[in-house]
Amino acid sequence: MIESAVVPVAGLGTRLLPATKSQPKEMLPVARKPIVQYVVEELVSNGVRQILFVTGRNKTSIEDHFDNDPELFRALAEANKDDLIEELDFEAMKANFFYTRQRRQQGLGDAVLHAESFAGEKPFVVALGDSILGLNALSRAVARMADVFDSGRASCVIAVEEVPPQETRHYGIVQPAGTAADVFRIANLVEKPAPESAPSNLAIAGRYIFSPVIFDMIRRVQPDRRGEIQLTDAIQFMCEEGRRVIAVKLPPAEKRYDIGNFPSYFESFVEFALADPAYGEGFRRALERILAKAPAAG
Repeated sequence: MIESAVVPVAGLGTRLLPATKSQPKEMLPVARKPIVQYVVEELVSNGVRQILFVTGRNKTSIEDHFDNDPELFRALAEANKDDLIEELDFEAMKANFFYTRQRRQQGLGDAVLHAESFAGEKPFVVALGDSILGLNALSRAVARMADVFDSGRASCVIAVEEVPPQETRHYGIVQPAGTAADVFRIANLVEKPAPESAPSNLAIAGRYIFSPVIFDMIRRVQPDRRGEIQLTDAIQFMCEEGRRVIAVKLPPAEKRYDIGNFPSYFESFVEFALADPAYGEGFRRALERILAKAPAAG
């Protein structure tokens, strides 16, 4: 079991402006919870007990969200609102939270490098703070990845998912070393390739497990034209050195909800809201009424 995880949340979220002007992208609600709460609950359910958030400017609401709020608890208790108190059960999760700040936006690789002291000499998970795995984050992917990391003597394990070939330009894409079964070795990675040059349609799905050697690899990466240190470049160095970099393919039931732009955010919100045990059926009826009144697309 791997007990430490790093959650990078320092990005500016510019593709979700103006919603993210004064609020972190990771704190936008998907149905009844902010995105990052789903991520944390998934990690804890997979055995993670220490979580480091790599934050940036205007991200303090993430710290506030996972902190205890005794005044709110007392007000709800005095008002006999036990149902709302239950909604704050996540405050009692068996995990310790740590925070460090990425002072300059220098890419995902640089954000992970900020976790070197936190990780120490042990393997650790990296979970992107704007990606939810599985409906309501009911995913065992990280636990499966940890098993593969141990049994496969890996330096890196990456969750991947199939994407439509025309969408490869939006993701980091892996090149299998052989047949792309549910678990396979990675020969190479390409950051956002055009469909005609993509080595596969298997996209990195926002979850990684690394040995501490990743930090030396990151230090070797040269900044790209935007001045960013790409994590995929560091992983590629691992492949070139012959280290074992392994992919674990996500099943359809654990698809990634990547909240990176408004279309994906809208779709994720609707899908999660429809699945809500208390309000989903009423929302479905309301949505059907709205769609019935909508003019036909011309």
